[in-house]
Amino acid sequence: MAQNAKNLIGLMGIPLVMVLGNSMLIPVLPTMKAKMDLTSLQTSLLITAFSIAAGIVIPFAGYLSDRFGRKIVIILSLVVYGVGGLLAGLAALWWENPYSIIMVGRVLQGIGAAGTAPIAMALAGDLFNGASESKALGLMETSNGLGKVLSPIFGSLLALISWYMVFLAFPIICGVVLLLFLFLTKEKKQEKQPIPVKQYLHSIGQVFKQHGKWLIPAFFIGSICLFTLFGVLFYLSDLLEEKYKIDGVIKGGFLAIPLLVLSIAAYLTGLIIKKKLGLMRWFVIVGMFLLSASYILASFVKGAYPLIGILVIGSAGTGLILPCLNSMIVGAVQKAERGMITSLYSGVRFIGVAIGPPIFTWLLGISRTVMFWSIAGLSLVFGVLAIFLLKPKQAQQQTQVGGEQDQKAAETKGWRQVSELLGIEPATPDEKKKEAAVEKYGFDPDELLKRILSGQKEKEKN
Repeated sequence: MAQNAKNLIGLMGIPLVMVLGNSMLIPVLPTMKAKMDLTSLQTSLLITAFSIAAGIVIPFAGYLSDRFGRKIVIILSLVVYGVGGLLAGLAALWWENPYSIIMVGRVLQGIGAAGTAPIAMALAGDLFNGASESKALGLMETSNGLGKVLSPIFGSLLALISWYMVFLAFPIICGVVLLLFLFLTKEKKQEKQPIPVKQYLHSIGQVFKQHGKWLIPAFFIGSICLFTLFGVLFYLSDLLEEKYKIDGVIKGGFLAIPLLVLSIAAYLTGLIIKKKLGLMRWFVIVGMFLLSASYILASFVKGAYPLIGILVIGSAGTGLILPCLNSMIVGAVQKAERGMITSLYSGVRFIGVAIGPPIFTWLLGISRTVMFWSIAGLSLVFGVLAIFLLKPKQAQQQTQVGGEQDQKAAETKGWRQVSELLGIEPATPDEKKKEAAVEKYGFDPDELLKRILSGQKEKEKN
């Protein structure tokens, strides 16, 4: 097996591990609430603890991977991730009141998650080039999407054994992914020295000084998408079990429907947008208005099945938005700055996941209508802001024009050299004159005269 194929197999499981961290727990949260006698807020913090730890640590994990190597950071992260799950599972198995220990385990899992998918994406960029890089990143994104869809069903199946089996499954999953990554993926030796922390922070400041007008709204929009997604899933999981008595794998299947629509929409969007920044911008705007419309409609719907149908509209909107934001941020920022900016973006998105469930719980405590209208209003506001502020076009065009000119010059030079070797490149008048002189005299008189004159100039200088 070629090394590129081995690298890819070793990397593909890592995004899957990260997405399982929260999505697998969503269908089991109502059972955990009942078994440990928790409040709705305490239950939501099981998602928040993981996500806020990951969001804070992701930028540091990115810097450490630049300084000490990506592979060692991923290996240690998978170990910490697995240990956190084991701690939470054993606490549920052995302790009478395990909630506080489970929370510690969830924080450890979040710290571990910070060094998984974002660093794996950076490592893929190191290992692959051109079309191979696009293919590798596409397959890793597919793994991420597959994890989103399957994780609620997988979590529901594990809950049939016991509610704490979702925690005990993590060390096994992390162990398998770790072995594949350890033995199949080979990291290239770093060619450049990592920049100092002070310079790293200064570079981040410079990027936001240059691109902040559109980059900050882009960060917020990405965070809002995941904030609303996980908040709605948390609400829906509790609603299906408490009000409609839908539990187990059937509930996991219902929760997977919005995630499946999101993944399909994201995949199709990725095929359509390519590098068209104007199209990406409008996809983001349309996606935000779809989000807002779906939550307004959801406030009027009472039944579980119509509600899921309405929320699918919002999931399609999120599927339009996320791939566009990824491409805009990666494409409009210089390559040397991409690692730090994508790490920060991932961190901000995780903060959105973290605050979703507790804020939805608080808003639901006021009323269901307030909850849906609040997030609809938030989505609408940022949809309008996107119209006026989300314009990375100018920075991208400058980079793109310069890059295209360099590329064309290199291609022209390369094709000329090849053509000359093959004897199909027409000679210029000067070249024809030189060839004729060499054929007649055995040397080029013009070239000899130039050398004599240059020699005299050197003597005069001395």
